[in-house]
Amino acid sequence: MITHLPVSQRIPQPWKNGGGVTREIAVFPNGAGMEDFQWRISMAEVTEPGPFSRFEGVDRHLIVLSGRLRMDMPDGRHVLNAGDGTAFKGETPVEAAPLLPVIDLNVMTRRGHARAEVRHIASGVILPSDLVFLVATKPMIVTANGQRYALQPYDALKFEGLEGEPVSAGDGYLIAF
Repeated sequence: MITHLPVSQRIPQPWKNGGGVTREIAVFPNGAGMEDFQWRISMAEVTEPGPFSRFEGVDRHLIVLSGRLRMDMPDGRHVLNAGDGTAFKGETPVEAAPLLPVIDLNVMTRRGHARAEVRHIASGVILPSDLVFLVATKPMIVTANGQRYALQPYDALKFEGLEGEPVSAGDGYLIAF
């Protein structure tokens, strides 16, 4: 089954710490909140310096989709440009500052319940598991199961138990659980 998740249908929500805005792409179980999700995919806007929300027992992947982000962490200072990513534990204290306004992709998994693989794709897709999301960073065409999907930047597709492999042309991130 394939589900199109357009960016235009995402509802802005405050960050857990109230310091910014996030837009949820998908969460499991459906309707789960910040304290009881097993996995969550979202996009956030970082426009002001401040601390990241802390998520005890959660592993995080963060990819800068646009802009430039400085992250101060216990292991040092990291500067991420568009296309750069990092993985860290949700309980890690992080202070961040956008050096240019940032839109980022966040993939969070609760330890012991889920794990995620996040990778950049430019064309062609081989689905590594039964539950995969594809988030477009530029206009993208995906053909799967005889259907053609025209994705706009930040639109997503959810693939569940897909038979055959989709074919894509464009730029995006593949998230497999």
